[in-house]
Amino acid sequence: MLEHIWVIPTVTFVSFWLILFLGKRMPRHGAEIGIAALALTFVLSCVATFQWNARPADEVVSPAGEEVHAEEDPSGGHALGQVHALASEVAVEGEGGGEAGHEIEPIRSAVERNVTWFSLGDVTVEAGTLADGLAVVMLFTVTLISLLVHVFSTNYMHGDVRFTYFFAALSLFTTGMLLLVVSSSLLQALFGWELMGLCSFMLIGHWWEKKPNSDAAMKAFLTTRTGDIGLLVGIVIMFFAAGQTFDIATINDLALTGGMGETALVVGALALFLGVIGKSAQFPLHTWLPDAMAGPTPVSALIHAATMVVAGVYLVARLYGVFWEAFDIGAGGINPIAAIGGITILIAAALAFVQTDIKKVLAYSTVSQLGYMIMALGVGAWTAAVFHLFTHAFFKGLLFLGAGSVSHAVHSFEMKDDMGGLRKYMPTTFATFMIGSVALAGLFPFAGFWSKDEILLGAAENGYRLFELIGIIGAFMTAAYMTRCVYLTFFGRYRGHGHPHESPPAITGPLVVLAAFSVGAGLLNFPGFELFGELTENRVLLLAGVEHHAFEVFPAIVSSAVVLAGLAFAGMLFFAQRLPRGVTARNGLARAGYQLLVNKYYLDHLYTGVIIGSIKGRIARAAYWVNQKVIDGVVNAVGIGSAGAGAWVYRHIDQQVVDGAVNGAGFGAEGFGGILRTIQTGRVQQYGALLFGATAVLALSLVIFI
Repeated sequence: MLEHIWVIPTVTFVSFWLILFLGKRMPRHGAEIGIAALALTFVLSCVATFQWNARPADEVVSPAGEEVHAEEDPSGGHALGQVHALASEVAVEGEGGGEAGHEIEPIRSAVERNVTWFSLGDVTVEAGTLADGLAVVMLFTVTLISLLVHVFSTNYMHGDVRFTYFFAALSLFTTGMLLLVVSSSLLQALFGWELMGLCSFMLIGHWWEKKPNSDAAMKAFLTTRTGDIGLLVGIVIMFFAAGQTFDIATINDLALTGGMGETALVVGALALFLGVIGKSAQFPLHTWLPDAMAGPTPVSALIHAATMVVAGVYLVARLYGVFWEAFDIGAGGINPIAAIGGITILIAAALAFVQTDIKKVLAYSTVSQLGYMIMALGVGAWTAAVFHLFTHAFFKGLLFLGAGSVSHAVHSFEMKDDMGGLRKYMPTTFATFMIGSVALAGLFPFAGFWSKDEILLGAAENGYRLFELIGIIGAFMTAAYMTRCVYLTFFGRYRGHGHPHESPPAITGPLVVLAAFSVGAGLLNFPGFELFGELTENRVLLLAGVEHHAFEVFPAIVSSAVVLAGLAFAGMLFFAQRLPRGVTARNGLARAGYQLLVNKYYLDHLYTGVIIGSIKGRIARAAYWVNQKVIDGVVNAVGIGSAGAGAWVYRHIDQQVVDGAVNGAGFGAEGFGGILRTIQTGRVQQYGALLFGATAVLALSLVIFI
């Protein structure tokens, strides 16, 4: 399966076409095709994951760049004992009291398969697949979440006017992410990246009859395209800096071994990171993601949990050699990746406090958690970042689908006006939503605790104390705003209309599955077990010397205490109501801060009111004036001048010169013809006399002149 991993995105791509052309003729209008395709890809992803885990180590790489490949044993595999022996040979050890070097461990080499895509002159561009621990973990996550979203959608979207179209777009959306994950080439990965952008536009604007939905789709499309300009520039720079190749493994190797110019590396990394900021909704291009909640809830779950927004995190993780060297991540201090991630954690968490739409609370939560992942990559905690991507997919998918279950019962997403007290009516949804909430908050022993603790530990151990503090503050805020969300949705009195009820099994079933993963997924990196770190270890991490820090009890206790403090603070504020309320009404500074959050730091006003408004207003009017007065004036002047010149040419040149010459030639021919006609009498005697006369004249001339 590792050598034929291309089959996985192919299945969902074929599913898209089958649903599109045959879906309406099927009993379930194409949903069964999408579910069958995702079930198959999930099984294949599980097979690939198990095969990768069973694959013996066959490569040893030292931080200095030396590498040794184990010899194959007679059975066709690699002798693990030989590899360990080789590892000890190349291990760097200090001598004469010097500092000991890195302990070298054998790793599994990635399975890469490439074919020629096209050629331009001397340049050959290849396409292919790259299967390693990172790829198989992402395939498992994406296919599982997408499968559950497909199942959830069968009931949630039942009766929708574009039901078949929705499932077709959902399959194509998944294809885009899967293509990005398995690509061995940056150019090929770009196709998956842009395919997700297209599908997000289609799905966010699914109910395009309502203008806010189509506006949100357009905003998401254009905002992410802004970042994609940087991505395209970065890919071009990497292509030339790496000696005219798009191969990701080659680019990483060259970046880590000094095979690229420093300027090209830094500029290329900055350009690539602009694409990440747009796609993964990082400050300041995060504004599109909350508005994307206008789309159907299953789409929101898929975007936030397993596709689209995590694509940027995956890109940084996949090209980590480039970013590591360009920003000197291992040196501590501040770098662009850590800075943007840290800022995003805090600003998004603050915005979640003032939202009344449950999906927008979760949307800003996603932005904040993406900030954690980006910050982790920026502080050198690669394994922690990817692990948090993995665990976050389950509890955030759970929370979004839980919000969809609630809206299915109350027909609204407004917590303050239409929810409250729902735990009595929706026990399964309530229980699973609580599990997702505490997992997101990072409470022991749920999945979020293990991954978030690894991020904070990595920041501390790698010398990024400021970002450790930011992560701790973010954990406190996460616990507090999720407590508010749970209180407004499930506690107090029911403020909606009608009679809410528990959702059907097609909706609650995926919630239960995701709740189980939200509890157990974190155990993959349980101290002493740490399967996830072993599974995702790769050549880039060893070449760069990226360190993975083992679990420590004291930092975990500190982070847990912070989470409990956040829960207690929000509990006192909302449940016990023992903290002062109405501060914004009494304090001008607090009121100003609240308005700042309600208006989302005025970034939307800046983008739509100032920038786009200026484009539509002054710039557009100025362009129109230039068009009417200058460009049209020049065109009209040229036209008038050309018409006048044409009339003069017609009167003087065409009529007098050209026609005069033609008429003169005609008159001359006619006159000369009249003269010749007088000698054409038809009398033979006259012709004979002329002939003898002419002969006599010719003879006389010859005598005289010769």
